[in-house]
Amino acid sequence: MDKQNDDFVFVTYEDAGLAQSKPDYLDGISDFIDSIADDLWPINKKIHDNPELGYEEYIAHETLTKFMASRQGWKVTPSAYGLATAWVAVFDSGRKGPVVSFNVEMDALDGIGHACGHNLIATASVAGGLATAEIMKKDGLRGKVVMFGTPAEEGGGGKIKLLKAGAYRDHNVDINLISHPGITKDTALMRTSAYTAFKVEYFGREAHAAASPWLGINALDALVTAYNSLSVLRQQTMPGDVIQGNITDGGVRPNVIHAYTAGNFVTRANTQGRVKELKKKVDACFEAGATATGATLKMTPVQSYADHVPNRVLGASYRKYFNALSPPQPIPGNDDLGEIEGRTMASTDQGDISYAMPSLSAGFAIQPGPGGNGPHNPEFAKAAGTRDAFERCLRVGKALAGTAVDVLTQDGLLAEVKKEWQREIKGN
Repeated sequence: MDKQNDDFVFVTYEDAGLAQSKPDYLDGISDFIDSIADDLWPINKKIHDNPELGYEEYIAHETLTKFMASRQGWKVTPSAYGLATAWVAVFDSGRKGPVVSFNVEMDALDGIGHACGHNLIATASVAGGLATAEIMKKDGLRGKVVMFGTPAEEGGGGKIKLLKAGAYRDHNVDINLISHPGITKDTALMRTSAYTAFKVEYFGREAHAAASPWLGINALDALVTAYNSLSVLRQQTMPGDVIQGNITDGGVRPNVIHAYTAGNFVTRANTQGRVKELKKKVDACFEAGATATGATLKMTPVQSYADHVPNRVLGASYRKYFNALSPPQPIPGNDDLGEIEGRTMASTDQGDISYAMPSLSAGFAIQPGPGGNGPHNPEFAKAAGTRDAFERCLRVGKALAGTAVDVLTQDGLLAEVKKEWQREIKGN
């Protein structure tokens, strides 16, 4: 409420937000998504209640492709680009214009289901894509909307495979939009970490551990030496550096010198460049284990994700629509603050998308369970299946659609988006 104090009028942040003009297409987008909410809810629940691992999202694939094929004007390609659970859906106005795209994630986590809320990511993207197409039809807009069903975000790099296969290039995609749930503040400017995952193996030689241990080469000692070296290295890593790992094979039995050990390891950092620097130091730790014990070291790359580079121009459009939808906590208009609040040490293959084209990855909060746990916890999987979380992801879908429509309708906006993207990529 406004407050009079001498010659000054104080206006609260909420009052200022309400005073802003409503985005032109907001009502049409919002009304349309509200009208299909009852169609989207069972799709959201089916994906959530039938969690599937990466590249095994058969139920999600069938559910989503069937639904999209039922929508007028959409051309759907199931099992696209040689991936059984990838798919593409296209709405083409028939007139040349910007090409906006949405990524639809589907996979779950082993043993804890949709504890990363990919059912909500899928629903928000589908809602956003459908609403964008509806506005295009209604207002005769030029351009094209493409949805990509992207499997295996959880370590499988489905988006990277689609990039390499030419999926985005084939459709001349200009921008890509997605979102991700969590328990932190809503954000339009999510910046994630780059990471590289790899497998480590040591090969030694068996011997009787009591009678003649000197005849053996202890592969477990090699791995333990390396593991302890990593712990020492952490003291001198930079803020944003993360080293993670687990031992998968620790030997056979106590009375045999261990001839084989193995583990999975990950390094993360703020940028791809920093990950490479950190990885050199990490590699030296594993080499030290081999040198100290005489074991043979084998390191095998598994997967790498780039850091996600946010786009402030796309973020401004998203924020405008999102804040106009009366969220519990509006997104602040300060981009520097937005990037700080949107920073996460998690990683995603959407990062690789952001290096190939301008990308918006919006973060949105859902109500956590009683323990207050965020993603990658069983409690979060339960929270991601609630009606409240579904309603929140629809709000996100509306803001994503608004962002896409801005790109389709505002002269010069796409050029600004690409200019900002080039500046950000060059800076990384």
